[in-house]
Amino acid sequence: MSDSANSPESPLPHTPGAPARHARAKGEPRFPDGPKADPAGSHFERRIRSFQPRRSRVTAGQADALQRLWPKWGLDIDGSRTLDLPDLFGNDNPVVLEIGFGMGEATAQMAAADPATNILAVDVHTPGQGNLLNLADRNGLSNIRVGNGDAIILLREMLTPDSLDGLRVYFPDPWPKKRHHKRRLIQPEFLSLAATRLRPGAILHCATDWEEYAEQMLDVLTAHPDFENTQADGGFAPRPDFRPLTRFEGQGLDKGHVVNDLLFRRVPHADRPPAGV
Repeated sequence: MSDSANSPESPLPHTPGAPARHARAKGEPRFPDGPKADPAGSHFERRIRSFQPRRSRVTAGQADALQRLWPKWGLDIDGSRTLDLPDLFGNDNPVVLEIGFGMGEATAQMAAADPATNILAVDVHTPGQGNLLNLADRNGLSNIRVGNGDAIILLREMLTPDSLDGLRVYFPDPWPKKRHHKRRLIQPEFLSLAATRLRPGAILHCATDWEEYAEQMLDVLTAHPDFENTQADGGFAPRPDFRPLTRFEGQGLDKGHVVNDLLFRRVPHADRPPAGV
């Protein structure tokens, strides 16, 4: 999760023969029918975030997808209601939550390969949101919904217990400086919250090309009572066929990076109150 919907951007170039683009007045929404700049606002407590907003340019195609498709397939994470996932997707198929999808290419490939699984893909990267909506539209992928905002608020405020059949966290920000490790997403508190929303037997799948972060993930997951490693040796898992090799990952491999996958199963426990993060 790497960008914010309220990041200022350079205006898009005008194509000769195309209608002139509307110049946005100060305070006017960038996409009136698209994702909100700050969906949750100040309704929830301030805390250390695991994502860092940054400026990024939205192409004409991405902007068009946001305007056309957000009302149909988009979701602002405002924490104001509990989601009815069958209503959101229009069916009772299992739902997997993906946190941080970048530009969405891998998400679209997984959705196409497994149309019987719904993917709720969450990020704050506006160009990526537009790109994923575009991919879903072009390829007829009705099993994708795109969430805009903080995944912690989504998990804690908007999802019901045992409502998810899987959770994917691929290449999260490693926050490499030691003083920033507290910003990393995979922490005991996050796992306790996620466990309340995952049904018993559901798989938490993480992947990273940052070896030190991979070791920390393995330690934290192994120590957590709500999860068990699917690997008999207690180590990392081979990359499963269903996780595509992304362009980003390929570039890392070309540079000699080691990519590690972690596949942990949610184990059943006695009822416990939802955890906060």
